[in-house]
Parts: sequence; C-alpha cells; structure tokens
Amino acid sequence: MKVSALYVYPIKGLRGIELKKAQIGPQGISHDRRFMLWEVHSSTGELKKVQVDSHPRGALFEQRIVSGPQQGEAAVVVQYHGELPSEPEASGELEDEILRVPLEPDISSLQKKEVVLHGSPASAYRMGDSYDSWFSRRFGVSVILVYLGDGRRAVLGKTLPPKPAAEQQQKQQRGWMASLASYIAGSDPQSGQNTAPWITFADVAPLLVTSESSLGDVRDRLLNGRPVEMHRFRPNVVVDGDGEEAWAEDFWAELAIVPGQSVVGEDGDGDGLQRGGTLLLTGNCVRCTSLNVDYETGKPAEGELGQVLKRLMKDRRVDLGSKWSPVFGRYAFLGSGHAEGFTVSVGDEVQVTRRNTERTVWDWPGL
Repeated sequence: MKVSALYVYPIKGLRGIELKKAQIGPQGISHDRRFMLWEVHSSTGELKKVQVDSHPRGALFEQRIVSGPQQGEAAVVVQYHGELPSEPEASGELEDEILRVPLEPDISSLQKKEVVLHGSPASAYRMGDSYDSWFSRRFGVSVILVYLGDGRRAVLGKTLPPKPAAEQQQKQQRGWMASLASYIAGSDPQSGQNTAPWITFADVAPLLVTSESSLGDVRDRLLNGRPVEMHRFRPNVVVDGDGEEAWAEDFWAELAIVPGQSVVGEDGDGDGLQRGGTLLLTGNCVRCTSLNVDYETGKPAEGELGQVLKRLMKDRRVDLGSKWSPVFGRYAFLGSGHAEGFTVSVGDEVQVTRRNTERTVWDWPGL
C-alpha cells in the first residue's frame, strides 16, 4: 500500500488542505485543528460547536497556508465560495473577500475563553471582533473564532490513546473522571507531571486514517457507482488499500510508513525530521450526517449523494460501543520512538505491522 493523500484542517469545520508532504507529531499533522469556530446563542451566550454536520455552510470555506515576509508570519488564508446569507450592514466600509489568520498568533493580548468539545474542556483564546464578524456574516449566525494556543484537551476513554500495560491499568483503576481532573489541574497524580497525551480540536484523536479500497466499496456497492469524494470523510492520512480488501482497516492496529522517493516542491514542513515512522490505530471513526453535505452548495446533497450515511448504516454498524453509527476509518496516534515526530509524503509505502483479532470497541464518555 501507499499513502495516496494527506489533509490538514487548520480551522476545524472548514474545507481541508491537501498536502504532498506533512509533519506528523504527537498532536497529528502540524497545524491541524488549532483553530475552531463556535456559534454563540443570542440570548444565553451558550456556545455550540461549528462542524460540517451542524453547519454545512462550512464546506464553502476554502483555507490554505501561506508563508509571510518575516519568520513566524505564516497565515491561514480563508476564502468563502458561496452567497452571503444576509446583506452587509451599511457601515461604509468594504470588507475583504479573504481573511488572513496568523498561523501562530501572539496570545499575550488575547482574551481567554473556556470551551468544551465532546466533554473535553480546554482554555482557548478569542481571536477578536474582526475575525468574528467576518465569519458571522458568512455563516449567517453569530460565531467566534478561537485559537487553542497553549491549551490542551484531554484524551478520554479507555482505548484512546495507547499506553503501556501498567499505566493503562492504573488509568482504568482511577477512572476517566480522575484522569480528566488531573489533566485540568495540570499534573498526573501518580507522577506529579502532566505527561499525558493531549489533542487539539480534533474530535477524539490526533489523526484519522482512511482507505481508498473502502471508499470504492461505498461507491460501487452502496451508491450504485456514483462518485463520492474522500474529502467528505475528512481524513488526515489516506492509503490506497492496494493488496487489502475493503474494510480491512477495521482490524489494523499498527502501520509503518516507509519513505519513498523524495517529492520536489512539497507542501507542509518537517525538514530535518526523520522520514517515515509508525502510527498506532486505536479506535474506529463512527460517522454522522457530515457525510451527506454537498461541498459545492454548502447544503445537504440531493439524490444518492445525500444518502451516504444511510447507505453505510446497512452493514457498517460494526462497533459494539456505538451500535447506531456506521464506521469508516480508524483513529490513530503517533507510534512510540518518535518523540519529535516524522515526515510523511504522498507515495510513501504503508505496511500493516500489527492486526487485531477483533474490532476495537468505541469508548469516549459522553459522545
């Protein structure tokens, strides 16, 4: 098998950026989901996460990473490819069609904002009114843009992330609430140090791995040959599945990525890091209505392509921990021995170095 595609999503809930090369670290692909949008309830101020399933208009926002004239001035450039849901206010000022968001903003002057995603809280930073108004006008609702910065989200559940057997046993004995409490306090009660793996605004793990052979089965068997794009499934690492049957990834436990030929003019970063490494696949990705979104209209798709989730439910509800949701793809963490991370390129060879005898069981409290 080979790596056939790589994606990064600097701002969660918007279109992904396809890469030729990427750096993979403990928090996944560099810059992935460091920013997130939240809808603000008009009367209560309560925050609601902005994701493609609940806010399909997010599929109309293109993002790309650009370098700056000075070191440290790289940015995420966002452009909206849709009609505005409402007329602009008569302010006399023309608003830029594109928005430039600093990739690593200075947090010293930003307001802190506590957010909770899938039961895992974090302290984030509001980027400010100009960013909020730009996105709010295009979504048609009041939203705020936050940056994770030095915040950390705890990884919950018993199967995520992988741990040595002794440490895993201690965690199970303490329970996930105790683990979460220690994370918020900033230290582990056993060691006094916060060494636990953490995630950004990715849902439950740093990486999502998918297979083109399984996508082919969705297209040919479930959608009667209708083309369906992999970007709907919002993966980070896509493998071609060559030599593996559809859905073989359900049992993948470890993948080794072996460097192929160098790619000239690559996207991403990671120069000087080790090329290739291992990924530990620890949980299934259970799916929602985001699969039914049309990325051309920013609305639920019509016809066969609006039935992707329903078709998957026929025979892909294979995880006993989430029996009503179909599975497509596997969540992954950086393998051991790669503290600084490694680089991966499209075309690199992928080997399955360990398989499970049974499917893993979904386990994330409250989700």
